[in-house]
Amino acid sequence: MNRTGSEQGNRWLGAYVGAYLIFLYLPIVLIPLFSFNDSIQIAFPIKGLTLSWYQSLLDNEALHGALVTSLVVGLSAAALATLLGVTIAYMEISGGGRLAATISVLSRLPILIPGVIIGIALLILVNLAGLGPSRMAMILGHTLVALPTTVVVMRGRFSVLPRSLGEAAMDLGAREWTTFRRVILPLSTPAIASAFMLSFLTSFDEFVVAFFLAGTEPTLPVFIWAQLRFPKALPGVMALGTVILTVSIVLATAAELVRRRGLSGKAAIPTGAVGPLSAS
Repeated sequence: MNRTGSEQGNRWLGAYVGAYLIFLYLPIVLIPLFSFNDSIQIAFPIKGLTLSWYQSLLDNEALHGALVTSLVVGLSAAALATLLGVTIAYMEISGGGRLAATISVLSRLPILIPGVIIGIALLILVNLAGLGPSRMAMILGHTLVALPTTVVVMRGRFSVLPRSLGEAAMDLGAREWTTFRRVILPLSTPAIASAFMLSFLTSFDEFVVAFFLAGTEPTLPVFIWAQLRFPKALPGVMALGTVILTVSIVLATAAELVRRRGLSGKAAIPTGAVGPLSAS
């Protein structure tokens, strides 16, 4: 291919990428724009600017209840998913054998299974277990959905840690649990924090599973879906969506920065950990 043809191909590729990005992100940009619109009509031209829709969020008791439910479910599911993710990933990377590898693969399967199927299956399961649609059922369901994220993040971190660290600690007399607690975990703290934040976002934004398991305590996404049936509530939904979008971007950025900081850090035994290892 000559230089002219290559430049033309690059221009077409650039135009395609630009059109794709506009198609993907323009609707997201419109949400904050219309959240300041002084009209319940989501249409151009914008009549004026107002903060009244944001003020209405502060006075909505049902919204506050949904927010509390989302926070409780999200934090609980993130904690459980992170704990399980650390355990599963370390078990696989440290040479746990075929069983550990199988468990790791199964823990990542929810990424490939449609959310509707997971929601229906979990609804049947919690009904058989006697829990029914409830906050506890949502915590368990969101843990399942968030688990693949934590496993992937922690596998990436554990895989780059030199095996010589654990071997050196054991040579000094440390047991496997002591080595994990005093050496591996401190070096993996940034990845654990990143996995926790990402799994919290996964739970906080989850709609399908929450829709099946919410019962009388809807999460924020389920509350938003219910509000879409009322045209007068749409501007408030836009304002709420803007707040959620902003918080999600901040948390996702923070999680990525923490993860990269952990990957760029030097893998070394923490200062002061070597001496007392044999006594632990």
